[in-house]
Amino acid sequence: MSEGEDGGGSFEDRLQAARRRQGLDIRPSESSGGQDGRSLSALGIGMRVGVELVSALAVAVAIGWWLDKWLHTSPVLLALFVLLGGAAGVLNVWRLMGPGRAAPGEATDLMGRRRGGPMGKGCDRGG
Repeated sequence: MSEGEDGGGSFEDRLQAARRRQGLDIRPSESSGGQDGRSLSALGIGMRVGVELVSALAVAVAIGWWLDKWLHTSPVLLALFVLLGGAAGVLNVWRLMGPGRAAPGEATDLMGRRRGGPMGKGCDRGG
């Protein structure tokens, strides 16, 4: 039998070399540091933070303005929802950048909390 294209070596060595050539065997230290291999640039993070803040505030202002028009109140609800929207935007940024954030590839639940092993063992259930 022939040894294959790469010359000699064990099957595992040849398989590892082929996987490296195809880009399938990238170790975490070689990856760019982002989720799914995408890099997290400062511009990308800054844009995400800006969008989180502005979108939360815009939605809150729209809701407050609409409620003020519907209920014929002075801009009391608009002012209240501006404060709520600002707080929601800051909370979104805190969740994005704050401590306790899950590492890329770490399992989280829908609320962004870290999960334990299989079937959610060790998950913080709250209560």
